[in-house]
Amino acid sequence: MSQMSQFLHTAVTYLADDPIVPKYKPSVPGTLQTPTGKILSWTSGIGLTLAVLGGLAGWGCVAIGHNTERGGLAARGKQAIVWSLISGMGIGVTSGLVLAFYGMTQGG
Repeated sequence: MSQMSQFLHTAVTYLADDPIVPKYKPSVPGTLQTPTGKILSWTSGIGLTLAVLGGLAGWGCVAIGHNTERGGLAARGKQAIVWSLISGMGIGVTSGLVLAFYGMTQGG
C-alpha cells in the first residue's frame, strides 16, 4: 500500500505543474477567469485522458472478444469506443458552453 500512496503522491505532484493539462484563458471577468480557467483545464485534461484510456480499453476488448470468440465482449468493446469518442467531443466543447452560458446571463 505504501508504494501505491507514493505513486499517487508523485503523480499528483507531477500534475500540479500542469504538464499535460491544457491552459484555458476564458474571456470572462477577472474575478471568474482564474477559477473558471483552472476548472476547465483540469476537467479537459483529466476527462480527455480518461476518454483515451477508455477507447484503448475498448479496442482491447474488441481484440480479445474476436480472438476468443466472445461476441458479447467484442460488442461491449465497440460500445466503449463509441462512447469514448462521444465523451471526448463533449469535453472538447465544454469551454464554449461555459462561455455561452455566461454570455446569456450577461444579456449578450
